[in-house]
Amino acid sequence: MCCRGNFPKSLEAAQCPDVVVAHIDPKKLKRKQTVNVSLSGCQPAPEGYSPTLKWQQQQVAQFSTIRQSVNKHRNHWKSQHLDSNVTMPKSEDEEGWKKFCLGERLCAEMSIATATGENPGIDYVQIGFPPLLSIVSRMNQATITSVLEYLINWFGEKDFTPELGRWLYALLACLEKPLLPEAHSLIRQLARRCSEVRFLVESKEDERVPALNLLICLVSRYFDQRDLADEPS
Repeated sequence: MCCRGNFPKSLEAAQCPDVVVAHIDPKKLKRKQTVNVSLSGCQPAPEGYSPTLKWQQQQVAQFSTIRQSVNKHRNHWKSQHLDSNVTMPKSEDEEGWKKFCLGERLCAEMSIATATGENPGIDYVQIGFPPLLSIVSRMNQATITSVLEYLINWFGEKDFTPELGRWLYALLACLEKPLLPEAHSLIRQLARRCSEVRFLVESKEDERVPALNLLICLVSRYFDQRDLADEPS
């Protein structure tokens, strides 16, 4: 991990199409539509969507290893020089952080598919900066919690994107335990939102399912929110 300065591809499954959520009258709900969910729990996984216990245990073990490595090498990566085009927003700058993580193009609700011509190079201002260790190592716990809140709020209203998935994973990897009350509430909100989106997926073969399962798994089993855990399939 440390040789490249980025998080490993633990969220490869997050490389998935956009998710569109429809808000529907609860009285007219049918399977696969948004449902009323208790504020304290997750929407149960549809049959066949829940990961195995072995898979969940493997993800927790890998995540734990990543967190240990991040903590061990934090000072090293914090001292690394940032490229001249990397300007980290202030902690309280919600819109700035959304653009920084997700890209100005996404925040402007412009589809990448509408871009024309050949790509002359990677424009991180437009597509968002990846959660490089040299970036996240500069973020204190207050900033990490704030950015996590900004992105979870975004997820509550917008589509699930690869950029979002990578940043959520990285921020969770940098979140210190024991959790502060605010962080505790945020990660539970994240798990519930993941379960709602998963419930709308039409096929268990959809690429989004493993990514959503992973985030629910980490919240419930690594951060000890066991009431949110998926029952193994």
